[in-house]
Amino acid sequence: MARKGRMYVVANMPTREDCDDSDPNCPRDGRYQFNTNVVFSDNGDLVARYRKQNLFFEYEFNTPSKAEHAIFDTPFAGKFGMFICYDLLFYEPAVSLIEKYNVTQILFPTAWMSAFPFLVGIQFQRAFASAFGINFLVANLHHPSLNMTSSGIYTPKESFYHYDMIGDAGKLIVARIPVVPTDRVQSEAHFVPTSQQVLEKCNSTLVCSAKKSLGLDSVCEDAAADVLTENSMIPPTFNSIIFHDNFTLSPLTTPVGEQLVCSNSLCCHVSFCGNFSHSELYVLGAFDGLHAGGAFYTQVCALLKCADTNYDSCGAKVTNASSTIDFKLWGNFSTRHIYPEILGSGLTLYLPDSMGWENKSYYMYRRSMSLGLTTAALYGRWYEKD
Repeated sequence: MARKGRMYVVANMPTREDCDDSDPNCPRDGRYQFNTNVVFSDNGDLVARYRKQNLFFEYEFNTPSKAEHAIFDTPFAGKFGMFICYDLLFYEPAVSLIEKYNVTQILFPTAWMSAFPFLVGIQFQRAFASAFGINFLVANLHHPSLNMTSSGIYTPKESFYHYDMIGDAGKLIVARIPVVPTDRVQSEAHFVPTSQQVLEKCNSTLVCSAKKSLGLDSVCEDAAADVLTENSMIPPTFNSIIFHDNFTLSPLTTPVGEQLVCSNSLCCHVSFCGNFSHSELYVLGAFDGLHAGGAFYTQVCALLKCADTNYDSCGAKVTNASSTIDFKLWGNFSTRHIYPEILGSGLTLYLPDSMGWENKSYYMYRRSMSLGLTTAALYGRWYEKD
């Protein structure tokens, strides 16, 4: 196929490696089996191989004795790296490959099962490309009954993707992208979005309209002053299990304002201005701990739409929203590895207008979304605490 099509081909397949009693780890049947990527050049030569390090309930496969870094050169786009599926969530080999070898083109065959609200395939793929400023080429299995759909080509500033939980047909994604990734969205040195600046962007008409939709009867005389007064009443916090983790949550009870919620050492803040629907509940959430009690360590700040107006629905699967919200989300993260996620109604991907470190906190800022917001999250991975 590679030779006939004059193209490079990456294929995921099982591979076998025989062993004997001289190897103390040799399986009883005398062979290792690995989940493997192989790469063929445009003349049909095998030029690279990678064996998956982080297995996800793949009992038929073995783990290599040490993490592998697979890199190969091409005449058309320089250096490529690759890893497989669950590897994406760990420092070895995914992050170390990028950071140690300065690889900016990554190939990623996967059988990714989307998990709401933070690990939907296209959502985390987009966030990974944003965080490292890379070109990220993703080929997922299309198996909707197993929540497997999410393939795409992501650059630091563009997304070309396919997500379809209804149809059985896959899709070939073709895009023209820069060989050298353009700079990712960066913190704008001239822009320091404080709470007051966010409030000033909201005119009294928007605030009054939002208040009425939420059943707030106070008169709108001066929008910013009125909202600041209301926001001095700190909303209650509550806890809810979101994707196996015990999040601390605080509901957004005003159309404009600023909120804070903490979990262990992580404190998350949001400044917001929204045109809220009366039938939609949003919360600010924080989690700082081992995911699912021990799988890996995360620090997460999130602005989430709940499934309905009941607190116990927060964290459930949500795909549609009508409330449009301008926001700045930030937290005092202890890790430098933070993945910015923004999902709009209909699982539409958005990029932050700006993001980066500011006053020892990591933030992202977004305004003027054309669709309602379902999830905005800063998904931090504290790899050293896994």
